[in-house]
Amino acid sequence: MLKIHVKEGENIERALKRLKRKFSSTKTLQELRERKTFSKPSVVKRAQRQKATYVQSLRDQDNF
Repeated sequence: MLKIHVKEGENIERALKRLKRKFSSTKTLQELRERKTFSKPSVVKRAQRQKATYVQSLRDQDNF
């Protein structure tokens, strides 16, 4: 459960921004979206491998 303490005289928009930032850093929404549908373990592993090769290719391009 996320708790945001609003200080005396603090702007509510600033507190909402802190809440949104904290919410996105916990990746709660991403986890909920992943749980909506079942994906086979082999499909998940394949997607992870593809992402890893893509990230590695980006890093290799930066090195050159």
